[in-house]
Amino acid sequence: MKSAGWITGAAAAVLVAAGAITYAVADGDDSGMRPPAADSADAGFARDMSVHHQQAVEMSYIVRDLTDDEGVRRLAYDIAQTQANQRGMMLGWLDLWELPKVSAGEPMEWMGMAGMGSGEDGALMPGMATNTEMDALRELSGKAAEVRYLQLMYAHHVGGVHMAKGCVERCQVGVERRLAQGMVQAQESEMKLITDLLKQRGAKPLH
Repeated sequence: MKSAGWITGAAAAVLVAAGAITYAVADGDDSGMRPPAADSADAGFARDMSVHHQQAVEMSYIVRDLTDDEGVRRLAYDIAQTQANQRGMMLGWLDLWELPKVSAGEPMEWMGMAGMGSGEDGALMPGMATNTEMDALRELSGKAAEVRYLQLMYAHHVGGVHMAKGCVERCQVGVERRLAQGMVQAQESEMKLITDLLKQRGAKPLH
């Protein structure tokens, strides 16, 4: 089974557009705007969503080794590829802006929501799974792994959509706002698919 054939049209479009978007930011697209400040929404979103995305990528690769179900594996592959690519773009912007990739402040301060994540056991932001939940997922297989992954990813997307909407409202760099809006649309669509996949398995989102 070749995973290369699993990239959906949406995921492929993101991969193709990545270079153009990164170049646009570097080339001063958005009216020659100066790089954002370290404490801006633009920088905060790029840092926080990079962390948020990294867990989704990790979770997706975990489940692909735990099930043979092609529907779940395809979804996991698409999420991993898309979010890894977006994470690379956001970290690249921070490099271009010469801003730190790690903030001295709390996650989501740029949204006025510092402290919303428990910060305990790896759950740094709303929607993120704890380290304990990630370890528990690794111990499952088959349908049980599929259901737990889908439930964790649904909650992850709820948190991600909330954060992306925050950037749409607050970010000043146009290309970053457009990326955030694309995240909202893609993840809301995936949440519908996740709900259907859970229903097929006699389960539902926990969020």
